Amino acid sequence: MRSKVMHPDAGMPSGGPAALPGPALLPGGGPGLPALPDGPPVQPRVPAAGRRSRLKLAAAAIACLAALALLAFTAVHVYVAWRLAYPSVAPLASDPAQAKGLAYSDFRIPASGGVPAVNGWYIPAPAESSRTIVFSHGYGTNREEPWVPMYDLAEAMHLLEYNVILFDYGYASAEDRAPATGGVKESRQLVRVIEYAKEAGAGDIIVWGFSMGAGTALQAAFLTDGIAAMVLDSTFIPDADTLALNLAQFSPVDGFPSPALVGAFFPLWAGTGLAGIPADRIKSAAYDMPILLIHGTEDAKAPYAIAETIAASQVHPLSAAWIVPGGQHEMMFRTHTDEYMRRVTAFLAGIG
Repeated sequence: MRSKVMHPDAGMPSGGPAALPGPALLPGGGPGLPALPDGPPVQPRVPAAGRRSRLKLAAAAIACLAALALLAFTAVHVYVAWRLAYPSVAPLASDPAQAKGLAYSDFRIPASGGVPAVNGWYIPAPAESSRTIVFSHGYGTNREEPWVPMYDLAEAMHLLEYNVILFDYGYASAEDRAPATGGVKESRQLVRVIEYAKEAGAGDIIVWGFSMGAGTALQAAFLTDGIAAMVLDSTFIPDADTLALNLAQFSPVDGFPSPALVGAFFPLWAGTGLAGIPADRIKSAAYDMPILLIHGTEDAKAPYAIAETIAASQVHPLSAAWIVPGGQHEMMFRTHTDEYMRRVTAFLAGIG
């Protein structure tokens, strides 16, 4: 009996074998693996108007930030210029009678001709004398100048039979406040005080200045012939280099605040520019009167080269300079008291 051989397709539907479920293959797909798309998915397109709007907002934000930065930068320089014109000065804490038991009288020179009023003390010598010391205080303080200290010097000069005048510049005055001008107007105030001393009977008038008060005395000497001699301690002249040196001590950023910009804004508050200070003339002038210059090599506010330059220009035989190794700004009397007084009294004795 013949065995019946079944055809492979026997019993199957005529359409062929049944399709089995599985992943569809796309072009590029390997056997048994799904095919990957040919590129990244298509992102929805942003309308051009939307992009322009975002760019405008970003530009406006950047411009706003730049304007605020410029405003802050300018405000800093305006503020620094204002602080230079109106330094913080402590009120008077005492007077010659309380501090040293010295008799004194108050005086006031009214403002006139654009020169601010002057208020001060006149301490007469213990015996009648025509010799008068006028103390010219430094910037940021008043006639007491406690770190010198001025009362000690006033007492010493009183005992040497000098009349003594202590007064306030306009920026230090509690009664008649005026802006600091780097000596431009202060020198005219000092001239008024010298005239007052003459009216009080002074013959020889010695101006003893400290820091900017010393620089002011040098400016005043261009305006009057009433100064017989000057003692100048830690002479400060607010020229461009010295201003830059002092501004640099208050900021960790080199060149900020900018001395040029501070100088540009300074007239807004002071009414006069720093360019009005005859710095070059002060340093190079050969003054008619003898000058004793005292300066420390470690002066962080006024380089001692200023004193050396001025000293080199002097021709009067009694002029001299004492450059103190390690000396700091206005500290020589306090730190070298005996030598300080010895040099000053010898200088004063030499001029009569």
